[in-house]
Amino acid sequence: MASVKEFFSFVLSRKGEITTLILEHIQLTIMAVLLAIIVGVPLGILITRKRKLAGPLIGIANIIQSIPSLALLGFLIPVMGIGSKPAVFMVFLYSLLPILKNTYTSIKNINPDMLEAAKAMGMRRKDMLFMVELPLALPVIMTGIRISAVTAVGLMTIAAFIGGGGLGYMVFAGVQTVNNNMILAGAIPACILALLIDFIIGKIERVVTPNGVSSTNGNNNKRDKKVLGVIAGVILVVIVFGFSKSFFESKNKIVVASKNYNEQLILGNMIATLIEENTDLEVERKLNLGGSIVTFNAIKAKEVDLYVEYTGVALINIMKHENISDKDEAYKVVSESFKNDYGIKWLKPLGFNNTYALTVRQDTAEKYNLKTYSDLSKVSGDLILGSTIEFANRQDGYLGLKDAYGMNFKDVKAIDGGLRYTSLMNDNTQVIDAFSTDGLLEAFKLKVLEDDKGFFPPYYSVPIIREEVLKKHPELEAVINKLAGEISEEDMGKLNYKVDKDGEDPRKVADDFLRERGLI
Repeated sequence: MASVKEFFSFVLSRKGEITTLILEHIQLTIMAVLLAIIVGVPLGILITRKRKLAGPLIGIANIIQSIPSLALLGFLIPVMGIGSKPAVFMVFLYSLLPILKNTYTSIKNINPDMLEAAKAMGMRRKDMLFMVELPLALPVIMTGIRISAVTAVGLMTIAAFIGGGGLGYMVFAGVQTVNNNMILAGAIPACILALLIDFIIGKIERVVTPNGVSSTNGNNNKRDKKVLGVIAGVILVVIVFGFSKSFFESKNKIVVASKNYNEQLILGNMIATLIEENTDLEVERKLNLGGSIVTFNAIKAKEVDLYVEYTGVALINIMKHENISDKDEAYKVVSESFKNDYGIKWLKPLGFNNTYALTVRQDTAEKYNLKTYSDLSKVSGDLILGSTIEFANRQDGYLGLKDAYGMNFKDVKAIDGGLRYTSLMNDNTQVIDAFSTDGLLEAFKLKVLEDDKGFFPPYYSVPIIREEVLKKHPELEAVINKLAGEISEEDMGKLNYKVDKDGEDPRKVADDFLRERGLI
């Protein structure tokens, strides 16, 4: 565990980034919870009047609540794309049940004698709702809102998985790099935000609950109203800032994306900086998205304009094409297919081949005399494979390896990011999938086995961009191609090491490399 001194040093070095992520997190959470209140409270009132609708509506909300959050995002991405919209909508759906259920239950359980008395006084139904039912139900409704709001803070960390921003970016990046400081820099502010929101909603509850229902005395209520006024002003500023930012976005904006591991973060930042330094275009960095399919669907849906892809991923995982071992032929096939089928242009390769690699600890290699994949296949029944979720389910991953080498591990544990390395070093797994340029291979002094049958296709890294964007901004091709052939396997390994092991900021590592090569 990182020391307190190291943690605070890390926070100070990234204070600007962390502040931005906190503001994004607050904005996204407020939007989701407000939407849940706007929908949930009226729906709860409606089903107290239309009791036949109560069972189906609460049942649907229960079903939504039971769907895993990542699965729900998976359903939303094809419809809503990536970014903040699906993240806010996902958290809204999860926040709906407590508000809906508490509104319905609190109004339904009001003493019937009180309602009869209100009728006897000549109150109309609308008057009864606003003067009797809602004031009496308000404490229970506010409890539902508190539960939803506190839960929403934690759920919103998933927004970073699809480029929505927020504190989840720090958490996911920390997991990728096995960096406890980074994980804590995202998790601790999220915990504080949850407590703060709970406190704020408690204040709101005390202010809006009538004195006849609340035990709060008048003096405290006046003080709470002042506090609430300040809080409401801050919330309004955050919301207005968020909407105005999206409303006044530049029309000449280029959206650069990346997948969710450090090599991609470095490359995404390189390309973004190149464009910023060599053109007048504004660049939005949607970095640290999900895996290959998320980024590919994002560019296909025009949510992003360009990112760095790998020839082998495109060939096998996206196109479902058979393996092509020749790198030039593989490049030709994928570039023609993407141009014809998706209107996406493959630019010039960056220079390095980042193929998959099966990796073991040195002591495991010595114990079983492992040098090649064929050696590994003979003892695979005694070993546990810890791989990324993608690798475990891809034909150019474990599914294909089973056929090509006859591998059949004792167990396969799907573990994403840098946690694979943690599980390997703790002997929870004995084999992991890695990328040949991973900085953690050198950091942990691991043994990379030889693919003696040439199972894996070439994975040369290449920037890909929508042709529609190139037609509008033709200067981008020459700018991005400045990186062509500039990054060797050794270069990429060293860059990854700086982030994976030394904990440097991927953007700083990218910019330093560009300066060293005289590209900016």
